[in-house]
Amino acid sequence: MSWNAVLTKVARKHLDKIPAHDAEAIKIVIQQMEENPYFGDIVKLGGESNRWRRRAGNYRLMYNLLSKERIIFIYDIRRRTSNTY
Repeated sequence: MSWNAVLTKVARKHLDKIPAHDAEAIKIVIQQMEENPYFGDIVKLGGESNRWRRRAGNYRLMYNLLSKERIIFIYDIRRRTSNTY
């Protein structure tokens, strides 16, 4: 059974501003996450129990996992810089 990825307005706005080539790569990563959100270059973020970060090239997807509902709640997409985290 697959997961459902949901992007917030903020995440969608950031995705729309990303160059087309990078945006396509991020969309592919989101599709892969819907198959298995625990696969790939992921890191569990400190603080809360369900906050994660996934690397997609030079970009980072910040998301929460809602396990019971099988939802990936992507709340931010940022370009990796020295002050991303």
